[in-house]
Amino acid sequence: MDMLQTPKTASTSSEQPDDKKQTAGDPDIQALNERVAEYSRFVDAIRSEMGRTIVGQTDMVDRLLIGMLANGHILLEGVPGLAKTLAIKSLSESVAGEFSRVQFTPDLLPADVVGTLIYNQQSQQFTVKKGPIFANFVLADEINRAPAKVQSALLEAMQERQVTIGGESHELPRPFLVLATQNPVEQEGTYPLPEAQVDRFLLKVVIGYPSKDEERAIVRANLQKDGLPKPQQVVSQQDIIAARDLVRSIYMDEKVERYIVDLVFATRNPEDCGLGHLKNLISFGASPRASIGLGIASKAHAFIKHRGFVTPEDVRAVAMDVMRHRIGTTFEAEAENITSDQILTELMDHVEVP
Repeated sequence: MDMLQTPKTASTSSEQPDDKKQTAGDPDIQALNERVAEYSRFVDAIRSEMGRTIVGQTDMVDRLLIGMLANGHILLEGVPGLAKTLAIKSLSESVAGEFSRVQFTPDLLPADVVGTLIYNQQSQQFTVKKGPIFANFVLADEINRAPAKVQSALLEAMQERQVTIGGESHELPRPFLVLATQNPVEQEGTYPLPEAQVDRFLLKVVIGYPSKDEERAIVRANLQKDGLPKPQQVVSQQDIIAARDLVRSIYMDEKVERYIVDLVFATRNPEDCGLGHLKNLISFGASPRASIGLGIASKAHAFIKHRGFVTPEDVRAVAMDVMRHRIGTTFEAEAENITSDQILTELMDHVEVP
């Protein structure tokens, strides 16, 4: 397989592009690379500040950054106690954003999330009381414990970036990031998210346990006299909004675009890449939203790696998190304990990398 070269194609290394190969229609990759390298310095500062309170979990921290930079939302799945709440709170403090937490329960109402109209007896008028959704960073804790109406109210706000209360639309703040959590252990008394709603999340991240060394560090940090240190602001909200525009301008070669489409199409027609035996294990493949998500998440991954161009490694780094919740498994797959992660791993091993 031929490795990609820049600037006509993105290199899988961090080498600077060769200007002599540029054509009139190509962007100035070298200038863009330098601009991204300079502007993305705050990523390391955020990592450093979050590292003061979060031990390990580097993948989760990177996925939070990707979601924030790609203007997408994240569904986190992991057992309790893996610092999911602490992570998003630390992120909000490092960018001086407003943080709110909604604990989802079976008796929660949509108005408890988005807000409602309150009658003011003095003015004899209805006024809007905004709900916790009006924050920069919203933690939807155990989202699958709330009924469908509440889930729909939250997911509509995520998609439209606005809330309608009493016939009047209210814009949500920018930046706006929802981190929804699910507990994979307890399924009793839960309302699983429908596939169409799960598809609204840019990433689904599965969190595992820390290593022994990391857990010792966690215990040591939490037993300090002064407790965990508080992250300091290292970047402004305006910088994040500007970074989002820069992320979208990151260069993606046509070969990388084709690779993204090939990965998504492989989930729909696995027989095309010699994996016909997977056809009976997949009930439905990834939607076009997966292709869009792979593209923007790959660009955000390149940004946090301080590069102005996307490589196939960027795509592969985020492909599992972007697509694991966008394909359905059949009863046959469930009977054989075959997960979407296993199917995607096999597909990614067989789709040709440019």
